Amino acid sequence: MYRFLLTAFLAWLVLVPALAAPPTREIPQGMVAYPLETLRAARRPGGPGRDGIPSIDRPRFVSADQARLDDDDIVIGLYHRGEARAYPQRILVWHEIVNDEVGGEALSITYCPLTATALGFRRGETELGVSGKLVNSNLVMYDRATGSEWPQILGAAIDGPLAGQGLEEVRVVWTTWGQWRARYPESEVLSERTGYVRNYRRDPYGSYAPLGGYYLPQSRRLFPVLHRDDRLPPKTLIYGVRTASGALAMDRRVLRDAGLIETRLGAERIVVIHDPGLDSAWAFRNPRGTSLDADTLGFGPEGVSGPGIEALEPLNGFEAMWFAWGAFYPATEFYAEVP
Repeated sequence: MYRFLLTAFLAWLVLVPALAAPPTREIPQGMVAYPLETLRAARRPGGPGRDGIPSIDRPRFVSADQARLDDDDIVIGLYHRGEARAYPQRILVWHEIVNDEVGGEALSITYCPLTATALGFRRGETELGVSGKLVNSNLVMYDRATGSEWPQILGAAIDGPLAGQGLEEVRVVWTTWGQWRARYPESEVLSERTGYVRNYRRDPYGSYAPLGGYYLPQSRRLFPVLHRDDRLPPKTLIYGVRTASGALAMDRRVLRDAGLIETRLGAERIVVIHDPGLDSAWAFRNPRGTSLDADTLGFGPEGVSGPGIEALEPLNGFEAMWFAWGAFYPATEFYAEVP
């Protein structure tokens, strides 16, 4: 009997393919501000161990009409290959990662409540999970193919076989359900039928509407960081971009008021355009110094359009709490401080 079971198990190993590592890219100099050894040493346990915060690996969705959301509920929006999906923050706060497939491509939608950062990544034939560790209070993910560990904000592996490599990013949007549904009325919405028993009506950290608890700009962080930057209250939401030239951040209120910001990051010309429909932004390199007029630009499902946009090179920017951005990018440029 034992020999039979052993033979059957070995046959199963042969038939079941090993998970392939996620697709990666070289990380340009400037996008990781610390040596990997420093980042590894900065890891801290966040409480639950590996997969103690369970990712959603078989997500279900409902239509926009079936979603039990208020207009001011925060969602992480994704528009990819013609498909729109919304991932409510109040579900992601309990799971942090959704391993999904959108437009025929395997993606991981990730959210760290401690730093208010949402990023999407191509995951290939593997899945991303929650490691149970933090760096600069930020979620450290791991991939289930190689066990490499990836701080979410960096999108770069700091440990494991893929150390020094970066995940391929996919744009997601921090917005409200009302704004997202107005832009994408046919959007699907992540269902509360996750397979786990959680109170998705309660955020364990506080609330965004109105702001309260941990999310208040002046409230204290819970974990140590490598660098403190006191130019803004620690949990002010900023919009940030990073390139080989370094990192650039701007207060979302300044971006909202300006509409269009043209600036430099090292030798690179950068354009950031506020999207009033989503209260988010689109970031670009402007290698030719093309002149743009905010009054001629429009916004639709595919993004921003108008004269001069075709000459720009898209960058992936995202919202973050100021303390976390400054901790990962201590030399960050900061556009237009607000008193």
